[in-house]
Amino acid sequence: MNKKQWWIVGGIVVGIPALALAWWLGSPLFLEDTVDEAFPMAAAAVVPDGMEREDVEAEMVDAAAEPDKEMTEPMPETAPVEPVLVAEFTGADDFHQGSGTAAVYELEDGSRVLRFESFEVTNGPDLHVILVASDSVTDRDDVEDYIDLGELKGNVGNQNYEISADVDLSVYRTVVIYCVPFHVVFATAPLG
Repeated sequence: MNKKQWWIVGGIVVGIPALALAWWLGSPLFLEDTVDEAFPMAAAAVVPDGMEREDVEAEMVDAAAEPDKEMTEPMPETAPVEPVLVAEFTGADDFHQGSGTAAVYELEDGSRVLRFESFEVTNGPDLHVILVASDSVTDRDDVEDYIDLGELKGNVGNQNYEISADVDLSVYRTVVIYCVPFHVVFATAPLG
């Protein structure tokens, strides 16, 4: 190979990974990932003995296809599920903005869910939802003791995150949207 061919091969070897990295870092700035998850009421649903969840779902689909019938008995009243803790998201700085509500709900089966509603945050690479053992998180130095609830499902919309029963919410008081690879706080919501 002559010198020119080496330069071309070297440019390709360096250029392709550089372009991939640039896309990974830059694309979240102009792409939105919208999510709209329903409130997890079905999480506490009971599957009858002798049936699988798939059987129940198939039966529900069949029932939905039947013609409507007028009911003579009133529907049982169920109390709405009230949040245990609620917080409003704020942005971490002028560039990293966040808004919406973060609320912790305890469901009938004892499980706990962190729900975001009317949520919106500046998009970024590899954002995670974490609970931090601090009342005030302003930058990455405040993110020391935390529990990772998983990757952010979308930077816009309603979404749910399961909170393990062993998480003490009197200790882990702040919800943070956190960029894992660059250790950057995007938005915070101190639970009150």
